[in-house]
Amino acid sequence: MASTFLRWDEQWLPKSVLLLRHYTLNKFGHDLVAGITVGLVALPLAMAFSIASGLTPQAGIYCAMVTGFLISALGGSKAQIGGPTGAFVVVVAGIVAAHGIDGLFMCTVMAGVLLVVMGLSRMGSAVNYIPRPVVLGFTNGIAVLIASTQIKDFFGLKMDKTPGEFWLRIKTIAAAFPTWSSRATMLAGGTVIVMIVCRLISTRIPGPIVAMLGATIAAYWLKLPVETIGSRFGGIPSGLPHLAIPQFRPELIHGLLGPALTVAMLGAIESLMSAVVADRMSHDHHNPNVELVAQGIANMVSPMFGGLPATGAIARTATNIRSGAQTPVAGMIHAFTLMCILLFAAPYASYIPMAALAGILMIVSYNMGEWREIPQLLKLTKTDISVWFVTFALTVFADLTVAVEAGMILAALLFIARVASTTTVSQVTGDYVEDARVHILQDKDIPDYVTIFRIHGPFLFGATDKVAMITERLAELPPVVIIRLRNMTAIDATGLFALEEIARQLHASGRALILCGAREQPAKLMHQAEFEEVVGKDNICANVDEALRRAEEVHAAMNTVADTIK
Repeated sequence: MASTFLRWDEQWLPKSVLLLRHYTLNKFGHDLVAGITVGLVALPLAMAFSIASGLTPQAGIYCAMVTGFLISALGGSKAQIGGPTGAFVVVVAGIVAAHGIDGLFMCTVMAGVLLVVMGLSRMGSAVNYIPRPVVLGFTNGIAVLIASTQIKDFFGLKMDKTPGEFWLRIKTIAAAFPTWSSRATMLAGGTVIVMIVCRLISTRIPGPIVAMLGATIAAYWLKLPVETIGSRFGGIPSGLPHLAIPQFRPELIHGLLGPALTVAMLGAIESLMSAVVADRMSHDHHNPNVELVAQGIANMVSPMFGGLPATGAIARTATNIRSGAQTPVAGMIHAFTLMCILLFAAPYASYIPMAALAGILMIVSYNMGEWREIPQLLKLTKTDISVWFVTFALTVFADLTVAVEAGMILAALLFIARVASTTTVSQVTGDYVEDARVHILQDKDIPDYVTIFRIHGPFLFGATDKVAMITERLAELPPVVIIRLRNMTAIDATGLFALEEIARQLHASGRALILCGAREQPAKLMHQAEFEEVVGKDNICANVDEALRRAEEVHAAMNTVADTIK
């Protein structure tokens, strides 16, 4: 009974508590360096996201500081960094425009409550039920919208007001383009170039902070007539944020239900996606339910300090890991770094040019768009392409909430149709029995250097998390892994993406992946997507007999290479 209670209790313990049991001074040293580094990177991003959302720059810093600490302290991920992200920019700007700051604070608290309920209800794996084309569609759409909001500051245009609707915004920008400033454009362009160069030299270099400092120094010493944080907002107040309970306005609840659900869903999706990326980079395994609870608590607390909605930030999390983070303590130090900046360096922030922040957000919007996946998506079925296109178009030209809802409804209908199409009725004949002999496993001799996994049933969105059992046991696997697809009746874009991830992880560990026995629909889609380029044409086999022969060849080649190295 006691052991059962302990197991249940540990399921809800934050990762920080679990890892601090074996904490050392050496780990603290790594966490200290990583935390300070990611804190410096978070500073310009937090300000840029807040300004793009229609708020003051300090609101973003308050959010990054408060939620960053809580998400690291209470979350289920080893290296997750929380704070404001680009995904919320469009939603937050819309909420502020429609309901004001009070409406935003109420919406953030409501979203936080929803996230806590999702975590306590063990819905951490529910993010897997959102198809990849839907996620890609609204990610692309958000990236386009963020970039469009930064054109004004990037080129230093003189505009009284930037419209909220995409088409009106583009029309207004086009009308104001003759007022562009060459100096602002040079600063913004220089910021973009510096960030790209930093990334090319080393991923450890904090590109945003280097670019922001360079642009600020250039604007100050050359006395460039460009708009700065000081000229637009009057600077950033020194000191810590004040605790204030947001005003509760019951009349706003009905109008905020949709936006609150959108914020909660975006927060859940991005935080869990970020946690998965962190797992791959740090060779850890996050607890999705604990992570959602932490995200919810952070969003409930953020408005009390004047902050925005927050979620896991993929870029900052990756920076944290690359900088050597060992435990969630790095995330807490990142929050303390921002606090120190507020206390001791806030006056200097007034010199930061708005063009520099616009340049940083242009790079962020490009990176978050995942544009490299679009050519792969266009090789898939018309149904996957249509789901992506509808979600993307509605995100840009309509509303993010509508886009996600429409994308999910369309994907659900297509899911039903795809599953229904896998149902067949056929007569068992002598030829059928003979043809099936090469696929059965009962009479096969499976050598020690091979292990076989099988996928049974439709491998569509919502089911792809089950294949994680392969990578979770990565260290125990032999040199050659065969995945038998004989009983996989259908696959979609999300399923293909999951198989690609498995292939990459196996190859990175020095193992080979062989697929065999794919039926008509999966085989056709894999060929359309040029999946053979991922695993190798010779490693896609017609049946398990052929796969075992191929495994023997691969293993012999591995031994030859090993002998040559010796």
